[in-house]
Amino acid sequence: MTSMQPSADERLRRWRLVLGGEPGAEGTGCALTGQDAAMDGALGALYGGAKNGGKDRGAGLGASAPSVARWLGDIRTYFPSSVVQVMQRDAIERLGLATLLLEPEMLEAVEADVHLVGTLLSLNKAMPETTRETARAVVRKVVEDLERRLATRTRATLTGALDRSARISRPRHCDIDWDRTIRANLKNYLPEHGTVVPERLVGYGRAARGVKKDVVLCIDQSGSMAASVVYASVFGAVLASMRSIATRLVVFDTAVVDLTDQLDDPVDVLFGTQLGGGTDINRALAYCQSQITRPAGTVVVLISDLYEGGIRDEMLKRVAAMKASGVQFVALLALSDEGAPAYDREHAAVLAALGAPAFACTPDLFPEVMAAAIERRPLPIPEA
Repeated sequence: MTSMQPSADERLRRWRLVLGGEPGAEGTGCALTGQDAAMDGALGALYGGAKNGGKDRGAGLGASAPSVARWLGDIRTYFPSSVVQVMQRDAIERLGLATLLLEPEMLEAVEADVHLVGTLLSLNKAMPETTRETARAVVRKVVEDLERRLATRTRATLTGALDRSARISRPRHCDIDWDRTIRANLKNYLPEHGTVVPERLVGYGRAARGVKKDVVLCIDQSGSMAASVVYASVFGAVLASMRSIATRLVVFDTAVVDLTDQLDDPVDVLFGTQLGGGTDINRALAYCQSQITRPAGTVVVLISDLYEGGIRDEMLKRVAAMKASGVQFVALLALSDEGAPAYDREHAAVLAALGAPAFACTPDLFPEVMAAAIERRPLPIPEA
């Protein structure tokens, strides 16, 4: 069965949209009309393009809020949501439109995503009161969408890991996990009796109902970590909702802020951050270390690009000391869909030598990483 190929005219039309310019540009001989011309205008306003007759393809968006609002409406009409988000991000970066996001009307017109939230958080201190509530509504929409996508799987994955980590070999009768007990004793099957002799019992202890693990999320809030801060705040709220995990969330630049008491609302957590500034990982780890009361039951997750502005040797010594005391230490270069950012490769290599490899982690992989850390097994590090 052969797939349908576009006609010659359709191919010319597509090339014409890619190349831009006035009718007949680049020798296509194809003129754009109607919606195609509007699409070309929306693309040209942002990206410019080939010149024709000494004129730029697009006139740009300028600094006019009404013209930008119209452009935002146009791209949402002509392009799918995923493309709209990319174009918005490019408009903010290429055309310096960040300050327009301080106007409520603009915020209501944009397509909300993780990167827009990062931009809003970086503008938080400059945001006028008239915009603040609209900005919180935009951030809350993104956060709630992320929670719906991530929460159920995270809770299920970590609950299973916590149960397995609490398994005991001499359970009371009412605590026996019969399914795993039978599978563990299949070699002792007696066909003449049609039964399995359970030499080894597998079950869960009574203590499993209380707090079983302490998790400390230590998040670098420098500007390059914006998406990671958003995802980490959502995951922090999800972990805090699990009674078997005691969760602490700490953000840092050159100062350290403990936002644990705001974990019931990740939007409050996000507006408690301050993106940008320097980095003092050593100071942040020193604070986290001071909060650890039972090292063997603690997982510390450092999310940072590892560019250290504090005392490098002290930072590495703290990691070594925590691991020696029994802490499970996880180093994530990013918690986002974009992969690894620029990071300090020398520090990453030293951490790997200490048994704490640093790697970028997607939100979908994060529950598996946490489950492995809880069970004290090798982390599922993605291939580079």
